[in-house]
Amino acid sequence: MKKNLTQKIIEKHLLEGDMRPGAEIGIKIDQTLTQDATGTLACLEFEAMSKTLSGGSKVLRGGDACRIKTKRSVSYVDHNTLQNGFENADDHKYLRSIAEKYGLYFSPNGNGVCHQIQLERFAVPGEALIGSDSHTPTAGALGMFAVGVGGLDVAYAMSTGKFYFIMPKIVNVKLSGKLTGWASAKDVILELLSRLSVKGGVGKVFEYTGSGVDTLSVYERATITNMGAELGLTTSIFPSDGQTKKFLKLQKREKEWKEISADSEAKYDDVIEINLEKITPLIACPHSPDNVKKVKDVKGTKLDQVIIGSCTNSSLSDLLIVAKILKGKKVKVPAIISPGSRQVLVNLLKMGVLSDIIASGVRVLEPACGPCIGMGCAPNSGGVSLRTFNRNFKGRSGTDDAKIYISGPAVAAFSAIKGEIAEPSGKVPKINLPGKIIIADDLIIKPAKRKKGILVCRGENIKPIQHAVAGTKPSNTITGEVILKLRDNITTDDIIPAGAKILPLRSNIPAISEYVFSKIAPDFVKRAKKIKDSPRFAGEAGGIVVAGENYGQGSSREHAALCPKYLGIKAVIAKSFARIHKSNLVNFGIFPLIFRDISDYEKISVSDKLEIENVGDITSKTHLVVRNTTKNMSFVVTHDLTERQVKILLAGGLLSCR
Repeated sequence: MKKNLTQKIIEKHLLEGDMRPGAEIGIKIDQTLTQDATGTLACLEFEAMSKTLSGGSKVLRGGDACRIKTKRSVSYVDHNTLQNGFENADDHKYLRSIAEKYGLYFSPNGNGVCHQIQLERFAVPGEALIGSDSHTPTAGALGMFAVGVGGLDVAYAMSTGKFYFIMPKIVNVKLSGKLTGWASAKDVILELLSRLSVKGGVGKVFEYTGSGVDTLSVYERATITNMGAELGLTTSIFPSDGQTKKFLKLQKREKEWKEISADSEAKYDDVIEINLEKITPLIACPHSPDNVKKVKDVKGTKLDQVIIGSCTNSSLSDLLIVAKILKGKKVKVPAIISPGSRQVLVNLLKMGVLSDIIASGVRVLEPACGPCIGMGCAPNSGGVSLRTFNRNFKGRSGTDDAKIYISGPAVAAFSAIKGEIAEPSGKVPKINLPGKIIIADDLIIKPAKRKKGILVCRGENIKPIQHAVAGTKPSNTITGEVILKLRDNITTDDIIPAGAKILPLRSNIPAISEYVFSKIAPDFVKRAKKIKDSPRFAGEAGGIVVAGENYGQGSSREHAALCPKYLGIKAVIAKSFARIHKSNLVNFGIFPLIFRDISDYEKISVSDKLEIENVGDITSKTHLVVRNTTKNMSFVVTHDLTERQVKILLAGGLLSCR
């Protein structure tokens, strides 16, 4: 049977299940990545899991004797890089000691963004990677099967080497021609977002084929695979070919290259065709990555700020074209760049082009996520900022009323010079990467040989996960009050905001839970606690959330499930769920239920009392009856959960499973 690339890699790693779209499968995981905003929690879960897992996986039975079960796991510090207090420093010290104790690589503060470094130093064609960051599919640019997941799934993979997920449909994105003029790889993914929307890729893998693939460098492919997360995709993947070999040779990792691609007559579930020659500069307008327009249609929009960087557009080739455009010019608005890695920064210095960037008036930040996660460089109130990032959700920049646009690096550089959104013009500069680069990975700490007596450093900000979410089995009837009713496309940023104030609390569930829905419903936490502590609900649900389509889109932050769990939320009833968030809800014992009849959404109001009946029937039925005792009516909800997920829910969460 002729196979596509995705099928080939999954088949090689398959441990359980049938590779049929919609079926749950289990695969062997070669690599994991975590970053400090999600990694501290993942490591706390890893430690907790070491005390609860049993059965076929003999994991972590005896402290120093325990090691991770993957080929390679990497712990990055790249999100919480500002250290205004002890919290972030506590987390970083904890992560370093965990890496030393259990056998992870450790990339410290200032070394760069996890996805850029993973691509440069660790990604291997044909291997399987999961990461507790939604943009983990970036590594698909090197022919990896790379999936973003919640931290608990990463903890499970580090403990057992396994990952379970729903087999996605595989879509052939057939590229022809080549990019011309000022069109860039960013415009390719923005074109797909304009066609399909932020939920157009849910339950799918985009596999890129066609003659146009050969014209794209690995850096360009990485921009496309990175922002595939904004489509809701499980992942995106390119073949490992001559471009891949060229990239790995530049990184002095040519021995890890192997050619791998789809068979010539491989079958796909769908086909999307894109002629690269017809792509023109595009821009995502506030407040969603799929609100896409042509740059020429919004040119002249006055700007207060321009930022170039993030895991989408901070590579060496991205910043070389920026340097070419800025050389000899001056920016008219505050402009910032954040290189993707220390390797990128060192090579910009070596090539002598960093001085061109600085001379233009641009500020240079340390290699990190920085402003993309709301960590510094927030715009002025009501400000308009153009960024080369992947997300422009309202408030994510750190300024609630700012308007954020997303473009490629060339558009951003020209716009910084003009002080307004501008179309690139003139001759397109040719960017020639050097034949050799400096390999700046000397800050990465390799796993230590097995040692005894390694102490894990736990500062005041590190709180054990078990005490925050001790699992309780649900009763056969879940009784609760609707605390909040939400619109479509609620993001994890809406549920738990990012930013310099809240991110440092990621390791402290009681503290960070105070900010759940704080920007949408400031009284949510107070109401949730009141209901949770009511004697009426003792042992039952503390509350229920009702939502529209694509609930939980965006980042993989499992705090968006864990913190509601801590506040007593037992169920979310929505029109549909984003993939990662639904898995996170299951992992923490919150029921993700779907309206069978969407019109029932309109019939529910905040403060309605609901009873979800015969919860135990979820093991044999795909639907449950919900009684609205306030309005004396009933409606039906469904689920698409697997047998394994049902067992997790009925146990009270993955950490409670035995």
